[in-house]
Amino acid sequence: MKTKKLKIGIIFGGRSGEHEVSYCSAISIIKAIDKDKYTVVPIGITKEGRWISPQDSELALQSGKIEGKSTVILLNDPYGKALVRIDNNQRLDKGSALEKLDVIFPVLHGPYGEDGTVQGLLELAD
Repeated sequence: MKTKKLKIGIIFGGRSGEHEVSYCSAISIIKAIDKDKYTVVPIGITKEGRWISPQDSELALQSGKIEGKSTVILLNDPYGKALVRIDNNQRLDKGSALEKLDVIFPVLHGPYGEDGTVQGLLELAD
């Protein structure tokens, strides 16, 4: 029987001065993850702190610069724990649950990353 692959969210980028270092770390981790066991969902954070969609995050990893147009938020209930797209007016797009994640691996360096800020946010979303 084939087991279900876990979805791992890799959060990278962020508001610290080590923004670019986070890219290198995320790329290394993504390359090392066993794709037969896990589905990787990249989640980029701009230098301004805006979270972007997995699709835009994938492009950011390739280009080395986060310029995503699709903003996402981490949402708990009522729609379930997921990344959800918001529109240009900062309203929830209720039909846009992008990814339901099993595990999140924060690959953020410096303030807002290594200081436990994101871990606290993730605990609240659980």
